This record gives sequence, C-alpha cells and structure tokens, in this order.
Amino acid sequence: MSQDATDWIRLEGVRVIDPFRGQDQEGDVLVGDGTFQEPTLSPRSRVRTMSGRGLWLVPRLTDMHVHFRAPGQEWKEDFQSGSMAAAHGGFSVVATMANTDPVVDSVSLIQWQKAEAQALGLVEVVPIGAVTKGLGGEELAELWTMEQGGAGGFSDDGRPVASSALMRAALSYSSTMRHPIIQHAEDLELSHLGVMHEGDVSGRLGLTGIPLEAESAMVWRDVQLAALTNGRLHIAHISSLGALEALAWAKSRGLKVTAEVAPHHLFFTDARVDSPAYDTATKVNPPLRPDNVRQALLAALKTGLIDAVASDHAPHHADEKDRPYAQAAFGISGLETSLAAMITIGLGEAEMTPLALFERMTRAPHRILGMDYGGVVAGARADFALIDPKARWRVEPAGWYSKGKNSPWMGTELTGRVISTMYGGHWTLQEGEVVRCVQL
Repeated sequence: MSQDATDWIRLEGVRVIDPFRGQDQEGDVLVGDGTFQEPTLSPRSRVRTMSGRGLWLVPRLTDMHVHFRAPGQEWKEDFQSGSMAAAHGGFSVVATMANTDPVVDSVSLIQWQKAEAQALGLVEVVPIGAVTKGLGGEELAELWTMEQGGAGGFSDDGRPVASSALMRAALSYSSTMRHPIIQHAEDLELSHLGVMHEGDVSGRLGLTGIPLEAESAMVWRDVQLAALTNGRLHIAHISSLGALEALAWAKSRGLKVTAEVAPHHLFFTDARVDSPAYDTATKVNPPLRPDNVRQALLAALKTGLIDAVASDHAPHHADEKDRPYAQAAFGISGLETSLAAMITIGLGEAEMTPLALFERMTRAPHRILGMDYGGVVAGARADFALIDPKARWRVEPAGWYSKGKNSPWMGTELTGRVISTMYGGHWTLQEGEVVRCVQL
C-alpha cells in the first residue's frame, strides 16, 4: 500500500519501546506531516488506521558502524543497495566508515555522501571521516572542517592509528569537538598475517591466529591517551577480555570513553570457523572469539559497560569470499540480521529487557555520535521500525537487498522480524518489501 504525502496514519494498540524517554508501554501512535502527533489530535486530513497489536514500535534504530563502500568500491555495495538493506533491517540512521576509494577525508566527500542518502530518502547517513589523510597514519585530516560539514566522528577503520603521538593529537583535537575518535583497536605487529582467533581451533585448522592481546594492548594505550587529553574515544567492535578491563578502568575514572560490540561476536565463537571447516563467511576482523569471551561481552552489554551494538556491516562480492580462508576478505554483511540476532541473543541468553536492549541500538549511538532526538513525542521526526517480536525466520541472504551475501547466519533460525520501517513520515519498508527508493 502506497502512502500519499497528505495521509496521516494511526497505529492502534502498538507496544511503544522508547529508550529516548525510557518508556515501554502500549498505546496509539499518530503520524502526520512527517512527525509524531498527539494521539488525541483530530487531524485536518484523512487518517489511515492500522492495527499495531502484537507489534513493537522502536524509534530511530541506529547502526553506528557500516560500510557502504562508495565512492570507489560499488561492486561490494553502493548507497542504493546499502540504504535498502538498512530499511529492510529497520534502521533509520547509519554511520558510514571512511575506508572507501578515495578515502572520505574531506568535507566535499562528507557532503557528497549525505547528498546521496538524502536523494534516496531511505535512511539518514552520518558519514564518519578519516582520522588521517588517506588513512596513511602520518598526518591528521581536516577534522574540524569535516565536523562542520556533517561528520559524526572520525575513524581510520581497518587501519588503526598506530602512532601514539598522532593518536594523542587526534584525541586532543576531539576534546574541543562534539564527535569521537573511533578506533579499530589492533596492534598490527601482533596480528600480522593472522586470519582468525589464535587458539585451539586455529591450531587444529592450521590457520595463523590473532591473539586477544592485539586488541587489548591497543585499547589500553588509547584509554590512557584519552585520560591524558580528555579526548572523546570510542572503541569499535570490542572483542577481548583485556579491552573490557581497559574500558572499565576508563569509565571508573569518568573518561569520555565508549564502546560498541557487533552481533556476530555475541552470537558465534571461533568454533564456527570449523563448522563447516574453513567457512569464509566467518572471517571477520576482529575475529570470532572463544565462548568465555563471548559470554563476557554479553554480560558487559547487559550491564552497560559496553554502550552500543553496531553491525560492522562489511559486504563483499562473492568472488572476494570464495577463496581459500587465508586469502578471503575480512567482513560480515550484517545490516539485515542485526536486529533479529540481537532479539534472539539479547532477550534470550542475556535476558535483557527490550527497553535495555533497544537503548543500546538507539539512544546510546545517538549520544556517542552527538545526535539529538526526542523519542516518540509530538513534533519529533517519525522514524521507527515496526517489529513482530515472535516471528521466527530462517536467514537466506540470497533475498537480501545488500549486494553482500557473506553471512555466517545463513540457514540459522532467528526470532524477531521487521515488518515495516518508517523514515520521515514515509514508509520505506512495508510487509518486508522496500517501497520508497529514488533510482540514482
């Protein structure tokens, strides 16, 4: 069903889970003129009434770590396919990483990415600019200029800022800004040539391993630099016990340090690499870890030590994955499984409340990225996902909107499915189908 721009929509009896206001309650929701309206309002134009009974309404689902690959790597993903995947996954906001070709290290590319997303009208894109020019790790990029142009943070994702002096300079700069330095924490000398977690499974498979310390050593360095500079530091895709200890140390001292975790690190262990053996859909950086680490990450998410969930959506062409494990590309395509994976594991094994779980996927990313949003209140932009929390479905990447079908969830049964997504008062997804897209 298409929606006319003049239509108002009333959702009756929907469960509104609104972390921005800390509320979880059932009621009616009225949308008109692109915003939420008072449910008791008598609108001037016609109203379409829909039953929301049995469904959850969650505002502004945000994935603060995705790769749309444009400019320059459109065979993996582009803004159209990535935006459609985001709408299919229920997301209103995504933050795109800078490691494209050319690298997003200038205000012109920040503005180009925002314009591409606005033209499509499917999802709000918050570009993440590079920390260093060309990801070269030698000279800071124009951070302030990019921030003024709409950057939501800065990261050399995939190429950690190795120089302590340069990282200190970046964090010092961030202390005067609203947005964080986002670090892919990896000591490349320790992880050199590694392709999976270093442990029993890597030894059995004969694959070069990446030790936990490759991450934790870098995180310890960075939190101490954050203390030195009073800078804003965000740790991407945290995946090690030592990094959790460093994060706890930083937070106990009131530092401006936050962290995200990816659903695949909460759902799978390194044993998945051997089931079936050498499955390149499991190859990701940082790698899947042993179960004791997985459980510690889940516990840290539940307590709030880990602030946010982010998919690290990293789509690749099939040819880049259909190789021997050591030569295959790192990355998992995660936008279209993130929500269901988190409902399955977060509400299941971790026993989180829906309000707490969705806080990690809405309000927390907004806070980290320096964004403001009022929640489901009159006048706020009508961005939300309608979710059937009881729907069970089997992951079949062939039907995804993303160009990347590289997923370790293939064939896995998950619980919870996005039924519809609304962005700016327009449906972008209805009954599982993307319905609003401008061809670029």
